[in-house]
Amino acid sequence: MTDFKPPLSGAAQDEAKELRPKFNADGLIPAIAQDEATGEILMMAWMNDEALRQTIETGEATYFSRSRGKLWRKGETSGNTQTVERILIDCDQDTLLLKVTQKGPACHTDRKSCFYREVSRDGALSFTGEEA
Repeated sequence: MTDFKPPLSGAAQDEAKELRPKFNADGLIPAIAQDEATGEILMMAWMNDEALRQTIETGEATYFSRSRGKLWRKGETSGNTQTVERILIDCDQDTLLLKVTQKGPACHTDRKSCFYREVSRDGALSFTGEEA
């Protein structure tokens, strides 16, 4: 795969028929992983251009670790892999949605999803009931 073309301006980007991801100032784009079968949101991670390229080419979710400064393929150490069934991109191409088949838990806490806490209207935090 060649380099991604640069984003367009305004409505031209919204209607573009080619992939023109809009990476942030750090060269990253957010990627939300969603269970293809259930629709449950599993996690959010960052991709750089190489992570996106590898994900497209291999069909396996590859992300960029900001803390380690390197690529990581989901499940490379835990075995909890994400097979990418579909990749969607939002209107202005600055956020990705990966529809995945998740093997094992998605969260490093050993939970199915990283979104296991809820914030109430008074700002209190509670667990949704999913145990690690």
